[in-house]
Amino acid sequence: MIEGFAPFVNPDSRVLILGSFPSVKSREEGFYYGNKQNRFWSVLAQSFASPAPRSVNEKKELLRRNKVALWDVVTSCDIVGSMDKDIKNPVIADIKSLAANYPIAKIITNGGTAYKLFAKHFPELTGMCVALPSTSPANARLDKSVWISELRR
Repeated sequence: MIEGFAPFVNPDSRVLILGSFPSVKSREEGFYYGNKQNRFWSVLAQSFASPAPRSVNEKKELLRRNKVALWDVVTSCDIVGSMDKDIKNPVIADIKSLAANYPIAKIITNGGTAYKLFAKHFPELTGMCVALPSTSPANARLDKSVWISELRR
């Protein structure tokens, strides 16, 4: 069983972005979206008119400044590699408690797997959720404008 990350959240976090489970590169870096080919950080930077963060500390500061929390729907699982289709025996995060204990007004899922797992386990929260396309390099057709538009609302 491989462990994911604890949620990155601050007392004033208003938006929660949920991925599925950290990639191998993210686990090596020790923070979310560590694969340099993933467009997540460049999309956030564009959305908030900020320079693209490079270090983990810069990434955390970008999130703090813009009241964004990060977590994954799966907190641990059996997986070889980084592909969502390879997630086995997932342990689901307690997203309901996190949303209840912080001023989260919107939840964004990053990709189809994150949304499917979220909707299956937290149907009562789907009304505050927006499913967006994956920022993964595996998603060659990513339209960044949908992310930028949603994050600017």
